[in-house]
Amino acid sequence: MGFRPDALVIQKRSRVVTNALIFPGQGSQYPGMGKELAENFPVVRQTYEEADDSLGFGLSRLCFEGPESELQMTENTQPALLTTSIAFKRLLDTETGLSFSFAAGHSLGEYSALVASEAVEFGDALRIVRSRGQFMQQAVPVGAGAMAAVLGADPEVVEDVCSEASQGEIVVPANYNCPGQIVISGQATAVNRAIGLAKARGIRKVLLLPVSVPSHCALMTTAGERLGEELERIVVKNPKIPVISNVEAKPYTDAARIKGLLVSQISSPVLWESSVREMISLGVTQFVETGAGKVLSGLVKKIDKNAVARNFDDLAGFKALAGEGA
Repeated sequence: MGFRPDALVIQKRSRVVTNALIFPGQGSQYPGMGKELAENFPVVRQTYEEADDSLGFGLSRLCFEGPESELQMTENTQPALLTTSIAFKRLLDTETGLSFSFAAGHSLGEYSALVASEAVEFGDALRIVRSRGQFMQQAVPVGAGAMAAVLGADPEVVEDVCSEASQGEIVVPANYNCPGQIVISGQATAVNRAIGLAKARGIRKVLLLPVSVPSHCALMTTAGERLGEELERIVVKNPKIPVISNVEAKPYTDAARIKGLLVSQISSPVLWESSVREMISLGVTQFVETGAGKVLSGLVKKIDKNAVARNFDDLAGFKALAGEGA
């Protein structure tokens, strides 16, 4: 017998909650993710086994045991996070009977959203994101690119800082995560200039991020071109529930546009704040973060204090979310 979904379906008896699935991207991974739920639910374990068979190596071992250095390799991180997210989505389907009206994912998480909406087959997505990780890593030599989080500044200020710091190189906003949190990306020298300019302007906090790939900037254009060739080999269908595009912060309306937007996504900024606001404007009142960690739940609450965001990535968390063991 499955867990009771009451706590999610009806939060207050006076109104029905409209749920959205949200899927995390890189940075949320950790050794041990999914292990406890795989040990307790066959559907989770079977999803990891399906990924192992599809990719031809022990991805589940990497997720459950590490080593962390191997899990952190971009070509491994991306399919590992996708698999964890889809395993947890299938758990929600089999154990709660919850329904979802929208789906969205942060960067890599957009692929999880497309699988969850049945626009892309799980096996196809696994192979695509593994290649995506390889293409991204190969696009820029290690150390040549960088990313930094800029905290406590308005978008216009960050954009101006990037423009001034570029000096013929590339540095641009890469992730508009929530009010006061923007990530910039580009060539390491330009990013470091931007950090200095931001601090000189009195911006509260600027943190260089421990990443090997400068995502969501023009340095990823060649990776996008290679990704486009891979995407041409798979079938993409119309999503069964609306998926919000990172590039446009609007729902995909036509399967024919999905591949092109995924190519653009790799070198375009992630409009996460706008995506969340779009779902709220369309009636979403509750977000369920489905995958490793709880980064997106925190961002949702910073974007709209009235929005409810829930997450789980272990047995206790799942029971609490499903309405038991809270």
